[in-house]
Amino acid sequence: MGRILGAYLSPHPPIIVEEIGRGEELKAEKTLMGMRKLAKDIKKKKPTTIVLVTPHGPLFSDAISISVEEDLEGSFENFGYSDLKFQFKNNTSIVKGIIEESGWEGIMLAAIDKKFARNYGVSEKVDHGALVPLYFVNKEYTDYKLVHITYGLLSPLELYKFGMIVQKVVEKSDEDVVFIASGDLSHRLLEKAPYGYSKEGKIFDDKIVELLGNNDYESIASFDLKLGECAGECGLRSLIVLSGFLDGFHVDTEVYSYEGPFGVGYCTAGINVLGHSEDRKLYEKLKKKAGKHIEKIRNSEDEFVRLARKSLEYYIINGKQMNVPDDLSNELIGKKAGVFVSLKKDERLRGCIGTTEPTQNSIAEEIIKNAISAGTGDPRFSPVEEDELDKIVYSVDVLEKPEKIDSMAQLDVKEYGVIVSKGYRRGLLLPNLEGVDTPKEQVRIALQKAGIDEDENFRMERFRVARHY
Repeated sequence: MGRILGAYLSPHPPIIVEEIGRGEELKAEKTLMGMRKLAKDIKKKKPTTIVLVTPHGPLFSDAISISVEEDLEGSFENFGYSDLKFQFKNNTSIVKGIIEESGWEGIMLAAIDKKFARNYGVSEKVDHGALVPLYFVNKEYTDYKLVHITYGLLSPLELYKFGMIVQKVVEKSDEDVVFIASGDLSHRLLEKAPYGYSKEGKIFDDKIVELLGNNDYESIASFDLKLGECAGECGLRSLIVLSGFLDGFHVDTEVYSYEGPFGVGYCTAGINVLGHSEDRKLYEKLKKKAGKHIEKIRNSEDEFVRLARKSLEYYIINGKQMNVPDDLSNELIGKKAGVFVSLKKDERLRGCIGTTEPTQNSIAEEIIKNAISAGTGDPRFSPVEEDELDKIVYSVDVLEKPEKIDSMAQLDVKEYGVIVSKGYRRGLLLPNLEGVDTPKEQVRIALQKAGIDEDENFRMERFRVARHY
């Protein structure tokens, strides 16, 4: 029987690596202390295998990545230090078990080897999200094999389930294992931070640190992804996988350190595994909670949103477009307008298609058509599949007639969307979008969508929308 010896949360800023920081790492003194404590604790436990989940390997929207080559290597060449190299032995036995068990449980995995990496334009190397914590570990202890995993943009419930799969495979093995969840917290703590400042940054970080200190992995596993996105974090999904890995165990968490000296939140923590606990088997509870969340959203839909949802569901299940229902309001069947339908899954965009002006005989027909297009025709995404329908959240924007403007000074990102055009090229951005805070950014994105250079003489229009959730 394999043994789970403990688990850790580790940040991964390359600047705390002495050879890279060249003195700047001393500005993160608390983090250095935490990383050294983490490494010494691993040395004390003497694991035969380290399972590490990172945000910065090959990242996919529908799959978790796992390295399958027998020999793994990585360096800090992307940070100008190609001579700072690392080599690891992969625990291919555990990797094989994780792949097989994930297949049985319906979790898609991408098996990363040199051929896969070449075909998909990704790297098979061990990424900095793994190398930074292992840099500190290796100063104290090197007698281990590595399992290198990159989380995917799956639902929290799927990520939690994957963590449970890793636990199951480990316990079936003859390995002594520790788990490292690599991830930084908010990247938006200061104006000079990588993603700029957001008040949600500190809120997110404080809450995560609090939950860790309280051993509240149920709340971590069901954390508000929208808040995490606003905070610009990269560690939440690693923590959710870790939470699943610890499912059914009584644990005691020690937060070693937290600070944000460069505008990014760095938290180090160690989790002692104290034995099995029936009260900590959370999967079914989390599943019910996720279902209630979607049910609450469904119950609050207005007729615009409900029509969009029913349109896509009908098309995917029946393979044809639905007729306009008889019980709609006059606003839907008696008026015409351009309409955009947006789909989100797990707080991430899953499709968005629309029309700036009416192309159908009514708003209802516009919604029906564009909902299908958003779900099946957005070139940025694969078509929505039937098993996703119960996870999709919809919004509908009904556009007012656009009006020409002469400058960005006439824009307000909260009130107006923007249309940019040059000849046949045309780009649109809806108003009041997360992460778009200035007219300059709004126009830049619209130009990018249209394939128009910023120095071209382009036309601008603004428009208001009635947004339905």
